[in-house]
Amino acid sequence: MARFSGKDALQMILDSEEEFTFSSEEDCNSDDERVHFQERIDPAEDTCSECDNEHVQAPVPKRAKANKQASNRQSTLAWKTETDVDMVPQTVRFRPARDTGPQLSPVDSHSPMSLFKQFFSESAVSTLCHNTNAQAAKATAKGSKYKWTDVSISEMYRYIGLLFYMAMVKVSSISDYWRQSSVFSVPFPATVMSRDRYRIISWNVHMSHPDADMDNDRKRGTPEHDRLCRVKPLMDTIRQACKSIYHPKRNLAVDERMVACKAHTGMTQYMKAKPTRWGFKLFVLADSSNGYTVDFSVYTGKNNFPTGHGLSYDAVTSLLDHTFLGSGYHVYMDNFYTSPKLLKDLFAMKFGACGTYRDNRKDCPRNAANSLSKKSARGSIRRHCAEEGENARYMEDKDISMSCTCD
Repeated sequence: MARFSGKDALQMILDSEEEFTFSSEEDCNSDDERVHFQERIDPAEDTCSECDNEHVQAPVPKRAKANKQASNRQSTLAWKTETDVDMVPQTVRFRPARDTGPQLSPVDSHSPMSLFKQFFSESAVSTLCHNTNAQAAKATAKGSKYKWTDVSISEMYRYIGLLFYMAMVKVSSISDYWRQSSVFSVPFPATVMSRDRYRIISWNVHMSHPDADMDNDRKRGTPEHDRLCRVKPLMDTIRQACKSIYHPKRNLAVDERMVACKAHTGMTQYMKAKPTRWGFKLFVLADSSNGYTVDFSVYTGKNNFPTGHGLSYDAVTSLLDHTFLGSGYHVYMDNFYTSPKLLKDLFAMKFGACGTYRDNRKDCPRNAANSLSKKSARGSIRRHCAEEGENARYMEDKDISMSCTCD
């Protein structure tokens, strides 16, 4: 598996220029959602589109325009060159809450199945079976014609195994996995379960209880409605497992990830620059040394993070738990997230942070003396240090702005 240092993580951020298109059935008319995903602007942080050459024609909501006057009142600073002496920012000692790395006992032997059960425990699969059986009972009570036999834990594991198998071995249709007459027949699925049994389980598989679904559906349109109700029991189990069996090393990265899906759920997004373009959008905290997913949250809409600091700020802070992680971690991010307020608040939480930033982001330094120009030589650097961190600009193919509170 490829390994990434903090420098490599930052380079990955510089190379990623994502474009977003919002596709929610329920909130597609929202101006805030459109700028989040079409223009990749956070109205709570970005002040004016004219300051960013990539978004010259992008309309900006009133909330973003209201920030322009306040942001322009910031004091002018003078950039220093790479040869100038500057102050050294404060540092935070790295003190993880646990020893970093896998938390499994080294004296125990682990098979692929035992490791899989760390994430899909028998308790979680038992809940999955219970809710699936309840859904099937509800369907048969309504007159479904198929014969149902309650699914057991061992059978559910076989069913999940078939899902993994089908994700790797592609055929034209589900029925082709059980086709026997073709020279291209696939013999393995028939040894696990029959085609009809697979289909019947697929029709009824349920992660949440049907009664809980009905209660939640009655709250649709109210703040109490949970758009993740149907997946939350299993999702929370997997999130907890991600954190319990591994403790990350010092360099972390926050980014978006897509889970492929084209269902009309009201939460599916389209991200042009991602390998998986359609699906559920996740904010992910990952270990930069190996890509391990430490924690994640699912984006469900503009009210997903109600603190009022903006989506980019809340997406990062919601993933960083000081009690779980410890202190002194370095968090790398791209310019959708980076802001002076975020880096200042993370430093107060004893997290260092580093990321590119936009010149039009509120409270970011701009119009400063001795800054880079279009005529600056490739490799030219300008920087400014303060107690809370360092801002830097350097010239590659274009002028890159970066803010950092890492030691």
